[in-house]
Amino acid sequence: MKITEIRTRVVEWRGKTVPPQPHFCTNPMDILDLPSDSMGSFRFHGWLIVEVFTDAGLVGIGNAALAPRVTKQVIDLYLKPLLLGKDPFDYEFLWQHMYRQTMAFGRKGIAMVAISAVDIALWDVMGKATKQPVFKLLGGRTKPKIPVYASRLYSQPLAELAMEAAQYKAQGYRAMKLRFGWGPLDGAAGMQRNVALVGAVRQVIGDEIDLMADAYMGWTLDYARRMLPLLEPYQLRWLEEPVIPDDIGGYAALKALGRIPIAGGEHEHTIYGFRQLLEAKAVDYIQFDTNRVGGITQARKVQALAESFSVPVVPHAGQMHNFHVVMSSLNSPMAEFFPVVDVEIGNELFWYIFDGEPTPVDGYVDLRDDVPGLGITIKEDALEQFSVT
Repeated sequence: MKITEIRTRVVEWRGKTVPPQPHFCTNPMDILDLPSDSMGSFRFHGWLIVEVFTDAGLVGIGNAALAPRVTKQVIDLYLKPLLLGKDPFDYEFLWQHMYRQTMAFGRKGIAMVAISAVDIALWDVMGKATKQPVFKLLGGRTKPKIPVYASRLYSQPLAELAMEAAQYKAQGYRAMKLRFGWGPLDGAAGMQRNVALVGAVRQVIGDEIDLMADAYMGWTLDYARRMLPLLEPYQLRWLEEPVIPDDIGGYAALKALGRIPIAGGEHEHTIYGFRQLLEAKAVDYIQFDTNRVGGITQARKVQALAESFSVPVVPHAGQMHNFHVVMSSLNSPMAEFFPVVDVEIGNELFWYIFDGEPTPVDGYVDLRDDVPGLGITIKEDALEQFSVT
């Protein structure tokens, strides 16, 4: 079997969006004290669809959510010429060829996102060729079903936040995550507002449901050090991305305090970067995203590396490429799940693009044994809601 064509399409949402309110979610731009709401810089309304065609009539589907226009160019100009005519089952060689070909300008960021999207499509092809779901190729079923946590709960008025948390509790979720709304420039008053967010959710869900909280790279080490004692009584399962990704020392300092487990890795891209995090004892949870970390070929290696340090992996975002990795590893106790909502930040777009994504029942999703590959298809008719290039 040989690869005959690679098609990339950027789809950009043209439909209705829900604009985020001020202090919707902390982020790295907050420290700049910009005149407008900085979360707008992190909204994305585009997605990249990658299809790998073969001479056996099989088509693998991959995707990427970060900087889709530029990612498309990397694939079209640099990766596609390496892959045409090649056997998709030579995935390790192909991965290394893509990685080393782009090393001078890539290594992390967009080049790795491009490799990820292609690699995911290659694994989809291999699953379809062997008539097996991808998780069966990775190690098989390690759990009857995958526990998932509801990942939304953005900063909002406390009554509305409590109501949303109560809905997730009623739907059977045993874990959920909220986002903080205030950072260093908001001072002590903002710290108290962050604590109020956590308190409002904890009061509704009780102590028997796990609660996590995400600063999304919006704090500094000094600010996080001041926040941890205030948050400690609420028994957070983890504090996510409290500082920017490259501040490994900051992560390690916070973890060493032993007050709240520290999670990160959503914006790390290589196995070498994760080795640095692990050797520095910087994180209690690793959160790579398979469509950012080099695809499934690389994700399985980072998963094994993390297991050797006894650090669990809970991938960033839902989507099938992450669910297959979680299902095939005991080192992944659960997965993230983005509820189906109107388009606001952009995380929701995959619901509008792909069919086959599972929805939770009583806080669990399952993967079918009788659906080969990743188990998704493209909603071609629904792409009419997008501009397609």
